[in-house]
Formats: sequence, C-alpha cells, structure tokens
Amino acid sequence: MADALTVAKVRAGYGAINVLWDVSLTAAAGELTALIGPNGAGKTTLLRAIMGLLPLGGGAVSLGARRLDQLPTWRRAQAGIALIPEGRMLFDSMSVEDNLLIGAYPKAQRGHGLRRLEAAYTMFPKLRERRRQLAGSLSGGEARMLVLARGLMADPKVLLVDEPSLGLAPLVADELFGILAQLRQDGLTIVLVEQHTERAVAIADQVHLMQSGKVVLSQRAAEVSLPRLHEQYFGLA
Repeated sequence: MADALTVAKVRAGYGAINVLWDVSLTAAAGELTALIGPNGAGKTTLLRAIMGLLPLGGGAVSLGARRLDQLPTWRRAQAGIALIPEGRMLFDSMSVEDNLLIGAYPKAQRGHGLRRLEAAYTMFPKLRERRRQLAGSLSGGEARMLVLARGLMADPKVLLVDEPSLGLAPLVADELFGILAQLRQDGLTIVLVEQHTERAVAIADQVHLMQSGKVVLSQRAAEVSLPRLHEQYFGLA
C-alpha cells in the first residue's frame, strides 16, 4: 500500500527571508492534493522544501514512517519523490528521448528504462513522434509534456507538479490536466500547485488554500464552494 506524504509545521525560506510559517498538511496516498493561492503565498517554496531544494528552518517532511527532511535531495528522489518544476527545465541540446532516459537514472529504475520509455510514449504520443528532435525545438506545450514524462520515468510514489498550465493554450492545458486526472485514477499520489482554481478543484481530492506562507483553508474538493474559495483567495473574506 502506498504511503501518505506528511508535512508537519514546516518553516522554510530564502536566506534570512522566511516564507513558510508552520505549514502542516497531508497528501493522502493515491489522491491528488491541490495547493492554490495567490502569487507569493509559498506554494512553490513548499514543493521545493519537500524536495530538499531548500533547507527547513523547522518542522518535518515524511513519506509514511520515513523522515525525508533528514535526507539530501538525491536520496529523496530515490525514496520516490519527483518534482515537475514550472517552465521548460529541459536539456535543450539533447534529444527528447535522451531527456526521457535521464529520468530513469535512479539506480532502481535503470533496468526498466526501455519499458518506462514505451509507457511514456503511450501516454504522450507526440513525444514519440518527436523523439529524435532536440528538446529545445519543442513548443511550450510539448516541452511541458516532456518535463512531466521525464518525471514519470522514475516511477515515483509521489509527484510534485508546479503550475503545469502556466502559459499554455487552453486546449493544451486541458490535455495535461486530463493526463494528471488519469494518473490520479491510476493511484499515483500527486501534489499539484495551480493558479487556475477551477481546473485544480475539478481533478483534486483535497484542496489547500495558502496565503502569506500559511494554509488558511483545507477542504475536500467535493465540498469546495468556488465563489467562497475565490473570496478567500483574493482576501475578500
């Protein structure tokens, strides 16, 4: 059975500037947990702290019974955490296929690279068509698909996804959200940061609203009132 990802009273920031203030939440195993909120709320900072890209000023991060905050980033990746960062974040001078194979670099996955590659091409047919192209030649939507597919090459237990729809045409964003919804249905634990609240709530199981580095609202997605959520999102409530 998959394990839940737990964040307990986490503080983190950049140098002397603290951004997260005792943030606590749980991403239940096999569910999609959405983090929403205005710019500067601390959503991306939280994902970076979970991944170990930022040191904690306090608190803990655990996957099941295992503490992750005591591990370096590469060990967290080995433990099954994968971060899909905002933007392209590709090796532009390498082919699409080589970018994908890098995703299967963790030792436990190296022997499964070709199988995972075929799974990626089945999920993202456009990448199969462009597998010999340089990653730098891809469109914005194709690049986002490649970044997501590369993260899945490691067969993660938890997928952290940062702003997948940012800057994309609505049809491309719909396609990406359809893939995330399918991954959730397949039982993958996902933590999604997304500013498009309607899209996020529509595919989420749990929703957390962040403001000023704190979680100010936590609800099951089925219970969320979008008008009320938007009032709090914009600080009107």
